[in-house]
Amino acid sequence: MTAIPSPFQGRCFPDPFPPACASAWGDDPYGLWCEIEVGGVVQRLRWVEPGVFMMGSSEDERGRVAGEIAEDWWKNDIECEGPQHQVTLTRGFWLSDTACTQALWLAVLGGKNPSGFSGDLERPVETVSWDEVTERFLQGLQRHLGDEVAVVLPTEAEWEYACRAGTKTAYAFGEAFEPSRATVNSKETVRVKAYPPNPWGLYQMHGNVWEWCADDQRPYGAWPVTDPAGDREGAVRALRGGTWNGVPGRARSAFRDGSHRHDRYNLIGFRFALRSIQGGAGGGMGRAEPAWGLPRAEPGVGLGPAEPGRKPPKAAARKR
Repeated sequence: MTAIPSPFQGRCFPDPFPPACASAWGDDPYGLWCEIEVGGVVQRLRWVEPGVFMMGSSEDERGRVAGEIAEDWWKNDIECEGPQHQVTLTRGFWLSDTACTQALWLAVLGGKNPSGFSGDLERPVETVSWDEVTERFLQGLQRHLGDEVAVVLPTEAEWEYACRAGTKTAYAFGEAFEPSRATVNSKETVRVKAYPPNPWGLYQMHGNVWEWCADDQRPYGAWPVTDPAGDREGAVRALRGGTWNGVPGRARSAFRDGSHRHDRYNLIGFRFALRSIQGGAGGGMGRAEPAWGLPRAEPGVGLGPAEPGRKPPKAAARKR
């Protein structure tokens, strides 16, 4: 009898799966997913496997983009995207498939909606500082989910890795900007799922709102690095993704910006990540060694233990 190949072969499966805090889980053409529920608000997260990618933009891309705006400040802005260099991420993580919505913010913290563009709770929450996000929202969600995962912001390297989703082009959808794929040059934000997701199932990594990262920008070098992180002690934090009123070039995968951690603007939101705190391989999620060029699941492949599941309401309540 011919053995059936394991659908997990070559993949870094999270450990544990599903996370104890998950209310539902499964696998689809984009990969593994799980959901958490807070006060009736459901947030889906995507499993981002460890891997290797080229971070930053190439000289060709920087040269091409530099011509979009004939100003010295623009050329200076994009210079920090280079040199392009190899980055290895050795630990997988769960990443929200959307920017945090106003609905989820209110479900976790209650009180007044801080957003400038209110009236639709499926828009991203904005006008929130890095300190408010990390000291209030992430800690509030941590209390809800329990101590088996850590609720965090992604690092700048993790953010770009997830944004690229295996692509090497200026945007996850190609070299040229497509107005039907992202919100820029606009008058306001849009719903967090207004456009199709990237190849890993993550929505609006380009445009809509800047997203806070855990760290500040680090100076790039031409040499390979593993699990890089910028400064976390200073007053500035990296921003990624572009924004609703910005130019398309600022929404590219490699574009870098930053702001003071106390700043609150209607341009800035965030998406959170979950990390296992178990001490096994890869921190309990995936494996510890570099995952060189790991293939992702083929669309539509059924994955045994990863088949869709959902906790009964009472069991989910006990977990919370």
